[in-house]
Amino acid sequence: MQLRTRAMLAGVAVAALGLAGCSNDAAPSAPAAGGGGAGAPPAAAANCPLASAPDPGNSAPPTGVPMASGAPKLEAKPTYKVAFSQNASNNPWRLAETASMQDEATKLGYQLTVTDANNDQSKQIQDIKGLIAQKPDAMFVAPITEQLGNVVAEAAGAGIPVFLLDRNVDPAAAKPGEDFVTVIVSDFVQQGKRAAWAMAQATGGNATIIELEGTTGSSPAIDRKKGFDETITQCPGLQVVVSQSADFTRADGQEVTETLLQSHPDATAVYAHNDEMALGAIAAIRAAGKVPGQDIKVVSIDGSRDALTAVDAGDLYTSVESNPRFGPKAFETMKQYAEGQVPVKLVLEDRLFNKANAAQNIESAY
Repeated sequence: MQLRTRAMLAGVAVAALGLAGCSNDAAPSAPAAGGGGAGAPPAAAANCPLASAPDPGNSAPPTGVPMASGAPKLEAKPTYKVAFSQNASNNPWRLAETASMQDEATKLGYQLTVTDANNDQSKQIQDIKGLIAQKPDAMFVAPITEQLGNVVAEAAGAGIPVFLLDRNVDPAAAKPGEDFVTVIVSDFVQQGKRAAWAMAQATGGNATIIELEGTTGSSPAIDRKKGFDETITQCPGLQVVVSQSADFTRADGQEVTETLLQSHPDATAVYAHNDEMALGAIAAIRAAGKVPGQDIKVVSIDGSRDALTAVDAGDLYTSVESNPRFGPKAFETMKQYAEGQVPVKLVLEDRLFNKANAAQNIESAY
């Protein structure tokens, strides 16, 4: 596997529409500063306001979100022929998302065709072209990267309303509200900010951090890095010494962390853009003869069952939720569009899992 190092990404955070997420559970109360990790809470650094701040929570609802007015129309009718282009099935999050889409389609009596790009962008482009040829009433796409805009616009050109799930595409190639109806996502920037807050809580504001990035060019990798890297500037003692892609997989997370721990043996923390990479990192930390949760604090994003189990065990400090169960919201949005209009961006609310609430949520996690 080729290791890729990227420079810090700058940009303006996209405004988020605060809608109810796929889960009806409310966000938990913020834990006490420094709480939730293995062992005694670290002393907070005097120059790190994050270490004594409350959980920043979800982003505030924005105003002025435009409606999707120029996208292909969808006729209101009792049943639909629908397509879903999934980008991969190589981790529990993707499997849970696909299952949620299939379950909801079955519940509604819709015909759903699912393709799997196997984490290959060229294959996803061909998958979408093949789905266009089948002339579905509507199409859902979970893009591998933001470079899928052209083929999304191609679907719109064929008169198919497209709904993006969990990742966005480059608006220069596919215009929101015209080339696709809407994108339904979590606020990835805010997830990164909450992860930064959790890192300050875990370490007291002093840490030498290895950052494991997701798939290069994907919306969550870009935005989770942005939110985290910008937020830790509030604490001079929190320093990312190396940032490397591990492609959102557990195996790559372990391999990359093993390599980076050799070149940075002084690392005291790992920030992973998803749980699978974090779980790989925990295995690498153990292989290096260190204790996860004590010698090296780990913070991640997603809220998987394995991650919550690791939080409960003290190996993982916090997992910021990114709910994969898009089915109910996706088909509800499609129906709303058939009956009228929807905003060009819908953003879900996410919870935060720590030692205080992980155990009671393991059974319901994906």
